[in-house]
Amino acid sequence: MAVQDTASRRLDLAVRECRSEFEDKLAQLVEIPTISMEPNRKPDIRRGAELARQYLESIGARAEIFETPGNPVVFGRIETAPSNPTVTIYNHIDVQPADPSEWRREPFTFFKQDNRYEGRGTTDDKGPALTALMGVRAAVQNSIPLNINFIWELEEEIGSPNFEHFIKNNIANLATDSVLVSDTIWISRRQPAVPYGLRGAMMFTMTLQTGAKDVHSGLTGGPARNPVAELCKIIDECFDASTGRVRIKGFYDEVKRATKRELQSFLDSGFTTEGFKRAHELKKLRFDDPKRVLEAIMAQPTFEVHGIAGGYQGPGVKTIVPYYAQAKISCRLVPDQQPRKIFKLIRNFVQQKNPDIKTEFLAALEPYIGEFEGPYAEAASTAMKAAFGRAPAFTREGGSIGAVVTMKKYLKSPIVFLGLSLPEHGYHAKNENFDWGMASGGMKMFVRYFDEVSKLGKR
Repeated sequence: MAVQDTASRRLDLAVRECRSEFEDKLAQLVEIPTISMEPNRKPDIRRGAELARQYLESIGARAEIFETPGNPVVFGRIETAPSNPTVTIYNHIDVQPADPSEWRREPFTFFKQDNRYEGRGTTDDKGPALTALMGVRAAVQNSIPLNINFIWELEEEIGSPNFEHFIKNNIANLATDSVLVSDTIWISRRQPAVPYGLRGAMMFTMTLQTGAKDVHSGLTGGPARNPVAELCKIIDECFDASTGRVRIKGFYDEVKRATKRELQSFLDSGFTTEGFKRAHELKKLRFDDPKRVLEAIMAQPTFEVHGIAGGYQGPGVKTIVPYYAQAKISCRLVPDQQPRKIFKLIRNFVQQKNPDIKTEFLAALEPYIGEFEGPYAEAASTAMKAAFGRAPAFTREGGSIGAVVTMKKYLKSPIVFLGLSLPEHGYHAKNENFDWGMASGGMKMFVRYFDEVSKLGKR
């Protein structure tokens, strides 16, 4: 016990001593606008990759920037001994766009106030990536017998279109006993959470053109078809906007329902509907029962309309009948739904209802489900409890991480999610932030996790 206490105090001291370095590194990384969604940010993407490579090398990793048809991937490796097991740590350092008019401060200027850090990318996912980096350094300094691979991606926010290219072309160097992903969210600061599943996503458009130009509603209104209205009608036939329930036959046929035990674990996450609404600034939900809300987020598919373009969008009312309209739509999917099959169901349904509407597939990510039992789950639980004082709830994430599906396919190793973000951190939102409490606890969590999995040996 005395030896453990000494090791714990030594780790606490090491974490405190690295705080300034962590904040300096996070500031440098946040102030590079690595926005993968904007093509003109290629120079910033390159700067971010170069800085990431330097950070990996600073802790003794052998690091390299790998080119893809799109943005590069930064790969690093620390090898202690070939006989030791290997953990691959995945993070992404590309970020969402940010509208400065919505933020209190410039989104790509790092701001620190007490224990709080503000700036685009602080929590998604640059802060957790640097936390893992510091955790690895501490693990190496404490002689934990583990080899570490780092994969830092720069296209996660656009669905990881070239991540498979990186994996396939470097598979010989990527052998691993397990994968650690630090890009997920707890439900509540008071209750750690380890997700074991992700929803997939399927994106598509519905387009309808009924003429060659906008026409006068006084001269043509009545007989002239209105494509905006027709799209609204077909969307209403696809799903019930009041409940979110999809009306298309066969849509739910392959949904793998959550068990009672899983649902209870979701509820153990510390979730409250009031906290959920407050964190996401939602005035009202479709339903307020916590169990129903959590099941809807973690274990049920969706049909979401993201925007409808067409007709007049300026001030006042321009009395025209539009000739063109397009709806941008996605479905979040759950195990065992198949994106292409779901798209065909929707396309065929729309075709039968309105054959003039063109339904076009854009992109898809498959859902992911892992294990919430077994040695790696136990290691995650032990590490979280040691660092944050409470054993985690095992949950599923409502979002998607395309790289996870690819790593599952090619690396064929257990994947564990040890995220550090909170609802109030503002994933993809204005005034995104992170904090030292989650970073410092995260460093301790990673060190303990590495120690636990090192004892599992090679698979």
